[in-house]
This record gives sequence, structure tokens and C-alpha cells, in this order.
Amino acid sequence: MAVARRRLSVGLGLAGVCCALLGGCLLLVGPVIIRQQVNKNVKIDPSSMSFQMWKDIPVPFFLSAYFFEVLNPNQVLKGAKPVLSQRGPYVYREYRNKTNITFHDNDTVSYLEYRKFFFQPRLSNGTEDEYVVVPNILLMGAAVMMENWPKSVREALSGFLFVLGQKAFMNRTVKEIMWGYNDPLIDAINIFAPGLLPFKGKFGLFIDFNNSNSGLFTVNTGMKNISEVHMVDSWNGLKKVNYWRSSQCNMINGTAGEMWPPFMSPTSLEFYSPDACRSMTLVYEQSGKFEGVPTYRFVAPKTLFANGTDYAPNEGFCPCLQSGIQNVSTCRLNAPLFISHPHFYNADPSLVNAVEGLHPSKEQHGLFLDVHPMTGIPMNCSIKLQLNLYIKEVSGISQTKNIKPVVLPLLWFAESGSMEGPVLKQFYTNLVLLPSVLDYLQYTFLGLSVPLIISAAVLMALSKRIEAKKSPSAPGRQSKAPPSSSETTPLLHDTDAPSQEC
Repeated sequence: MAVARRRLSVGLGLAGVCCALLGGCLLLVGPVIIRQQVNKNVKIDPSSMSFQMWKDIPVPFFLSAYFFEVLNPNQVLKGAKPVLSQRGPYVYREYRNKTNITFHDNDTVSYLEYRKFFFQPRLSNGTEDEYVVVPNILLMGAAVMMENWPKSVREALSGFLFVLGQKAFMNRTVKEIMWGYNDPLIDAINIFAPGLLPFKGKFGLFIDFNNSNSGLFTVNTGMKNISEVHMVDSWNGLKKVNYWRSSQCNMINGTAGEMWPPFMSPTSLEFYSPDACRSMTLVYEQSGKFEGVPTYRFVAPKTLFANGTDYAPNEGFCPCLQSGIQNVSTCRLNAPLFISHPHFYNADPSLVNAVEGLHPSKEQHGLFLDVHPMTGIPMNCSIKLQLNLYIKEVSGISQTKNIKPVVLPLLWFAESGSMEGPVLKQFYTNLVLLPSVLDYLQYTFLGLSVPLIISAAVLMALSKRIEAKKSPSAPGRQSKAPPSSSETTPLLHDTDAPSQEC
């Protein structure tokens, strides 16, 4: 029995030591293995797990457009405040794919990314054939652009516009405004003001988006330095753009806005947006989970579209009187166009109050990115921007009549997408479930080692105590020695006792 207890205690002790060693090894080696696997699979390399995801984005993206219809165009021409009504959304399925992928010797890769849009009637609140009353963007834009031109040129253009039947506001379909329409005004402007419009043919707010690319990106592959993966090396061969008035504002920072380097910190992220013609910085807001996958949420800071008075580094973007808008005329047709958050969210209240019908809110109009910090891969995102046109009365162009100066919202749009289906399942299994199993195993082994070792020690102590009690030399357990023969000899008896004779 004692031998069995001894063997059991030794077995438990060995099992406890083995569990401690296994748990310790997993604790030390597990994170290293996971980090190596992540680094291996987020590189831009045809052998990596994420390469196909990077090349042909499997996440379903949608472009949702909301138009601001002007309800009182005749009153606006008389100087009244514009009254707006939001229409939409008009939803388009967006497909992206990269072509001309070329790897270079300096750890970079170049590519062109094309986008295609397909209208989704079931997801939309209306059809593309619906008419919407909006400012005549070409006429009102050209009027402001020609404000300082000779009056005779402006009057000549105004007369030609009258012959063409052009007015300050137009009633066109959603499809025309989005994807382009033929307008004799384009030819008229090119005649009276050559070079004013950098295009010919159709005009549409999103005509350059569909079946076209966003420029030649050259980004880091991360093969030599994983912390640089996806970081933009150049765009259209440029290290900096020349749209803005300061070197800092012209910098091309961050990634192309699709993925980021792995093992992110909860601080900020940057990306270059050709649509906004600038780099943008989003800041960490909170940690969360998307379908069980841990995420960091990044949002736009209030300083994103602040003017130089409220945020000095932005002075190079826009010498604007109000915060919350950014002049993009230098990169968008030279027209007086401004971008902002939808409904002038986070903008100067004077912009909201200059029109009626806007209701800014963070929930509906704030942009966000939910990124898996271990891999730098977005799980859920919604980038929202608003396009605005500056309109006013321009002397010599009678069509502008008595319009008061106002930054008038045209439309806002959201590009949204979230990981789902088999891609999400594979992502969750490989990058969430398996690392979690390793975590549980290491702590399970370490947790088991403690009671096993303690049990072994207790059994060993009990065995020793029992053996000690059974040992002959143990105190209090010695037997009294039997009497010697000398103790029974007559010598110890009374010698005076009479002897008996026969």
C-alpha cells in the first residue's frame, strides 16, 4: 500500500511538472508562433493568405448616395434661405479589383485598382430615373470661377446661356447627376472661357468613379519590414501632391485605405484618399467586437476639416472662414466645391443654419473604421463624405440673380462594407479561434500543474508519516523485553525460606 501511494505521488508530481512545462512553453512560444503566422500571411505576396483578399476584395462594398433637393429654387434666386429635402438612399454595389500588379526590387508593388458600380433597386429608396432639383452645377460653378473676369466676357456668356435656356437650378434624374449627361453648356463654356473646364463631353459628379481607376499606387509589400506593409510609397509616381498650400498638407501618408500594418496600437491610423485629394488621420475611439472578432474603432477627429484658425496644421488646406468644410477646387475641376461630413456634422453651426433641412448626428453621419488590430484588416467600415457647391450672385451673369452666398449641400455618400460569409468564417477560425485555443491550453496546463504538484506533495508527506508510525524504532512503540533467565533463579528468592524434604 505504501509503495502504491509513493508511486501515485511521484506520478502526480511528474504530471504537474509536465503541465507546468507545457503551459510555460505555450506561454512563451505561443505568441511567437502567432506573430510569425500573422507576419507571414499579411505580407503582399502571392503565397500569403491575405493576397487574394488584397487583390480582389471579397467584402461586399456598397455606395449609398443621398441627394439634397432644393424645394424653393425660385425663392433662393430672390435671396431666400435654401430649403432642402434629403432624397435616397440610391444604393450601388461596388466591385473592386487590382490590375497591372508589378513587384519591384525595393520591396514595393504597384497596381491600378478599378471600381464598378451596379444599381441595387431593392436596397434603394427610389429609382435612378427619379428627378431631383439641384443647382446647375456647371453654370453656378462657372459663374463663381469667372467672378473676376472682364464683365464683358461674363455678360456674353450670360447671353449665350439665355439662348440655351440655362437656369441656375436644374431638374435632372439621379442617373444623370451621378454618371453624366450631355449639356451644350459644356461647349459654350469651352468657347467663351477656354481651359476653364478641364474636360469635354458628359458631366457627372461620379463619372470618374465608374469603370475607372483611382491612380497608380505603389505600396510597401512588408517582405523586409512588416511594419511598413501597405504603406504608400508613391501615388502616380509622386511622393507628394501639389494641390495644397503647405508641404505638410501635400504629404502622402499612411496606406491606400484598405489594410494597415499588423499589431496596431490604439492611437490613430492614416490613409491617402484620391477622392479627397489628401491624407486623412483617424483617431482611436474604443475597442469592440465584430461577429466575435476583436476590433479597434477609429473615427474622424473634429480637427479633420477644421480651418487654420481652429487647427493650425490645416491652414494649408483651406483658408476658410468656417470650420468643417474643405475646398477641393484645386483637384476637382477648379470648381468651387467643398467636402465635409454629411449634414455638416462637426462643422461650424453657421453652415447648418445657412440652410433648412439639415440634422447632423454622429450615429448617422459620423464615419468609422473597425479594424482587427492583430492583422490590420478592416472588419466593418463606413466612410461618409458630403459634396457642397458654393453659390452666390455674380455680377454680369443674370442667371444668378439675387442668390445670397451659401455653401449648398449637393449630396452625401457612404462607402460601406463588412466582412461576412466564408471569408469571415475562415478569418475567425484562423486568427481568433486558434489563438484563443492556445491561450486556453496554456492557462489550463498551468492551472492543472498547481493542484497536481500539491497533491503529489501531500501524498508523499502522508506516506512518510504512515511509514514512520509503523517503524520499530519509533518512540512510544517499543515492546518490553522478556525477562532473562537470571530473574527466575533461586538466588533472587528468599534464602531463609524452609526447604521441604521428602
